[in-house]
Amino acid sequence: MGYIEENLIEGEVVIYKTKLHWFPVFFWPAFFLLLFIFTLISDNAEAGAFFLLIALIFGLGSFINYSASEFEVTNKRILAKVGWLRRRSLDMLLTKVEGIYVEQGILGRIFGYGTVVVTGTGGTKSVLKNIAYPLEFRKIVQEQVTAAQEPR
Repeated sequence: MGYIEENLIEGEVVIYKTKLHWFPVFFWPAFFLLLFIFTLISDNAEAGAFFLLIALIFGLGSFINYSASEFEVTNKRILAKVGWLRRRSLDMLLTKVEGIYVEQGILGRIFGYGTVVVTGTGGTKSVLKNIAYPLEFRKIVQEQVTAAQEPR
C-alpha cells in the first residue's frame, strides 16, 4: 500500500493513478551508461570507470525518485507525492481547483510525459513535473471537478 492509499479519507475512492514517466527520469543515467560503453569500445578504461560510476550514482537516485513518486486523482482530491528523502506532496480538494493545464515539449509529446500545473483558489500553483500521460491526468481532474461541483 502506497503513501496516498494510506492517507485516503472516509468515502474517498481512487479514480486515476499515474507515476513519473521513465524517459525524463532515466535520461541522464542512460546517457552516462552509453558514454561508458563508448569508452570501453575505444579502450579508455579509466574514463569508462568514471562514466560507469556517474551512471550508477544518477541511476540509483533516479530509481529511488521514480519508485517513490505517486500521482492520484480521487473523487474528492488531487494527491501527489514526489521524493523519498526530500518529500514534496500536494493535497488539494477538487472544490478548490480553479484551473489545470499541461506543458509539453516536443519530447514530451513524442514519449507521453509533461508538466501539470494545478491552480487552486487564491492563485496557488502546484507544479507536477514529468508526469506520465499528463493529458489523461488533466481530463480526469476536470471530470472529477465537474462532478464535485454538481448539486446532489
